[in-house]
Amino acid sequence: MNVVESIRRQLTPIHPEGYIFIVAFAIGALILHWIWSPLGWIGALLTLWCAYFFRDPVRMTPLDDSLVVAPADGIVCSVGSYVPPPELGLGELAMPRVSIFMSVFDCHVNRTPVNGRITRIGYKPGLFVNADLDKASEDNERNGLVIETPRGQFGVVQIAGLVARRILCFVKEGDALVAGDRIGLIRFGSRVDVYMPAGGTPLVTLGSKCVAGETVIAEFATGDRSRMFKSG
Repeated sequence: MNVVESIRRQLTPIHPEGYIFIVAFAIGALILHWIWSPLGWIGALLTLWCAYFFRDPVRMTPLDDSLVVAPADGIVCSVGSYVPPPELGLGELAMPRVSIFMSVFDCHVNRTPVNGRITRIGYKPGLFVNADLDKASEDNERNGLVIETPRGQFGVVQIAGLVARRILCFVKEGDALVAGDRIGLIRFGSRVDVYMPAGGTPLVTLGSKCVAGETVIAEFATGDRSRMFKSG
């Protein structure tokens, strides 16, 4: 392994969606430096933050159909039973839900929490209120996925936040997913809700810190405790 490859392996990859923003921030920093050098240093720090925001690290995901892994990095801001958004077509009965709030310092690449096939994608325009508020699940712009699994249907909803202005979805209806696969990205600061079928027991509480693709947020009862992992 040469030196360049060794350094590359030590650095966290940047998601391709971030390149244009990093370049724009860098150009802005140069302009600010030309106007007044102290402003240039502020621009340089903002450029570093932008690169940090769009990081896309490798994660080790447990391959166990009884587990539900976090779809996002961040803090659990809601745990309970709620009626899923109507565009998902999951009915009008409350389902167990875990919500994860992503600050502007969290990785914003979203991952599927379970193995399954996407049977529906529903987008709804809306507001941009603070994403850690409960009403954000109802009022904010959002994009929802329905994932069919042997345990039933799961709903994963990407929700725009106070400063988020773009929800990106990397998948389409009919796609088969393995837990931990990348499904989207939200710019900048947002939230992801996971709706689960009956039988799932949340393993996180308010304030729990989550890592997308790694943290187990819920579990279904099973007698098989063998477990494998994937890297990606």
